[in-house]
Amino acid sequence: MKMKLISTFMMIMIPMVLSANEPVGRKVIKHPSDTTTTFVKAYTDSLHHYQQQLDSLQRINALLYHRLAQENGKYARLFLPTTFYHQISQHQFSLSKDSLTSSMFNEALENALLHIYLKRPDLVTKTQTQLKAEGKVSTSQETTLKNKTAIVEKMAPLPTEEVYVPVDLVIKKPNFWSFSGDGYLQFLQNYVSGNWYKGGESNYSMLGNVTLNLGYNNKKKIKWDNKLEMKLGFQTSESDTLHTLKTHTDDIRYTSNFGLQATKNWYYSLQMIASTQFMRGYRNNDEKVYSDFLSPLNIDLAVGMRYNFDWFKGRLKGSVNLSPLAYHYRYVAREHLVTRFGIEKGKHHVDDYGSSMNIDFNWKFSEMVRWRSRLYGYTSYKRSEIEWENTFTFQFTKYLSANLYVYPRFDDSRKRDDTNGYFMYKEYLSIGLSHSF
Repeated sequence: MKMKLISTFMMIMIPMVLSANEPVGRKVIKHPSDTTTTFVKAYTDSLHHYQQQLDSLQRINALLYHRLAQENGKYARLFLPTTFYHQISQHQFSLSKDSLTSSMFNEALENALLHIYLKRPDLVTKTQTQLKAEGKVSTSQETTLKNKTAIVEKMAPLPTEEVYVPVDLVIKKPNFWSFSGDGYLQFLQNYVSGNWYKGGESNYSMLGNVTLNLGYNNKKKIKWDNKLEMKLGFQTSESDTLHTLKTHTDDIRYTSNFGLQATKNWYYSLQMIASTQFMRGYRNNDEKVYSDFLSPLNIDLAVGMRYNFDWFKGRLKGSVNLSPLAYHYRYVAREHLVTRFGIEKGKHHVDDYGSSMNIDFNWKFSEMVRWRSRLYGYTSYKRSEIEWENTFTFQFTKYLSANLYVYPRFDDSRKRDDTNGYFMYKEYLSIGLSHSF
């Protein structure tokens, strides 16, 4: 629309300007450059004139908008709940009306409200007195509406990662070896007066024990268990005038079992058991040596099957080794002891073949009571040997415990005893310090 007005204005003004510049009564020959200058000047003047008219229209629109904005309040009564205003009735029943304060709009509005007051008073819900009591109308305030924050915006921004990050790859070789052990050192003191009605003698005794376990398990087929048991105990005896100290317990035993897994718990096994002692063995008031280091030395090799079990949620763990083919070797270093251990005079060793069985387990009844047992049997179909070691441990604190040791043994290769036959027994009860790792 604006462009059309400009074009129409130019079509009217350009001929008028050109005709006004021509002299009356004579013909003027104009140069082309003079005509162009006159045309440009007339066009520029027309643009300035039109711009002034547009500015005048914009000022008039702004003034009208400002006045209407100031009068918006008088329309409020049209949209508020129907209210009874006192000044309406006062204006209607007044004898003189002020023309300055009244207008056609106000008169029309008051007549409409008065009509409602008279015809439909049920529509009136408020009075001017109630409005004044409620206070002034609060001015409207602009409220900025905020969009609900999305959960994505609440999360911390993820760190940007590079597409390629150099990484130092370190490959550690798995450790298939395991090591554990336990030990204890315990003491016993016994005093008996000389006139004790049942007799007896006072003595002191001590006992030390160390058990070391070294295992290899590659979690596939191969399992190799090694156990070294060392036990040594001394005691004093008032009736023994020849020996200040004697050993009452003396054992060194090494057990090695190599297994190749056949099923989940069964292994093809090769087992070796070697045993001897530390010190010389004596009897009361007797200088004769009854046993010594490497006198004897027993070595058992057995081929068979091994079964590992883990029952009662890990409280009972152990193994059973059954060997239909076993080799037994015995060596005695002291010559005068060879016949005592079933070896012909003039020889130092003897061997034979047979079958063997070995059951080894550890049963943890509670945090305070444990039972460790070893049952070993060997037979060459000419002789038989059975050992059953039992150690009951009562753990009072982390470092204080008591042990009950019971060890029955059967060996028909030894000389028969008139009282016990081929059976032998050993038992002790001790208390002292203990530690496991």
